[in-house]
Amino acid sequence: MHNNTERLDLWLSVSHFHSSVNDKLEQALLGQYDISLKEFYVLKFISSSPCKELRLQQLQEKVGLSQSATSRLVDRMEAPSVGALERHTCTLDRRGIYTRITALGEQKYLQALATVNQVLNDELQRHGILTELDHFVRQLLK
Repeated sequence: MHNNTERLDLWLSVSHFHSSVNDKLEQALLGQYDISLKEFYVLKFISSSPCKELRLQQLQEKVGLSQSATSRLVDRMEAPSVGALERHTCTLDRRGIYTRITALGEQKYLQALATVNQVLNDELQRHGILTELDHFVRQLLK
């Protein structure tokens, strides 16, 4: 029986590239802004949402962390030493807890976004990755 691993090999290449870029993003964000990639994603998701706020449950789903990990992450970002987020309860449903981005959090997000875009641009252009990635996607969709 013929064992074709072409798709698996393509997938592993994409996965390796993803991990490598995530590591570079994490290093850049921690080094320049003292925020993790997950924290950056939290700022991005909240900043992009209507009214610049999300329920903790919505945030948990978007970031892909457990409820307790999301709560700890938001707690750190709400701490006075960081001040990027603030929590509040919904006036219509007291059980609904929301977190919103502060002006400081928005500023940090926009600064970090420039770095993220630069890292992504550098990594995607390095060794013609955009062309390779396009090829990988086409092969995976066959």
